[in-house]
Amino acid sequence: MRPATSFPKSMIAIAAVAAALALGGGLVTAQSAPDGENGRFTMTPTPEGVLRLDTRTGTVSTCSKNGTGWACYAVPDERTALDAEIGRLQAENEKLKAQLAAGPTVSGKIEDALPKSDSLKKGEPKVAEGERKIEIPLPSDQDVDRVMSLLERAWRRLIEMAIRVQKDVSGRI
Repeated sequence: MRPATSFPKSMIAIAAVAAALALGGGLVTAQSAPDGENGRFTMTPTPEGVLRLDTRTGTVSTCSKNGTGWACYAVPDERTALDAEIGRLQAENEKLKAQLAAGPTVSGKIEDALPKSDSLKKGEPKVAEGERKIEIPLPSDQDVDRVMSLLERAWRRLIEMAIRVQKDVSGRI
């Protein structure tokens, strides 16, 4: 006959949970909550494990069993993130409205004409009145001078290249 041994309370609790799971067919069954908790968590079985709702804070966690035991991870709350972004945008909107109401914040002379950002940009082709012909604006003298300068530089480089090739060929023969 063996002497009676005393089991730690944690071992008894684990055995009770295992027995409850075995009797419930592996599903989580409603258990009486400890006095200190007063039913704080609500558990709902899922295919992956258990969905845990904290009735005090409203946070939801997914709990699953891994090799070392049970682990619970908080489910991201998209509503909280959306509310935070809406609040940030409302504050920014109010700030911008206040800046607009304060008046213009342009420094320096505002009577001077603004510099043109693109001097090469031409206006839209105009349609002659009463006709369906399109008038195409002619290039300015400045545009023609730029094209002529470009062609002249290209021609000179071509001549210089031909002279170098001729010297290379005559030196090898």
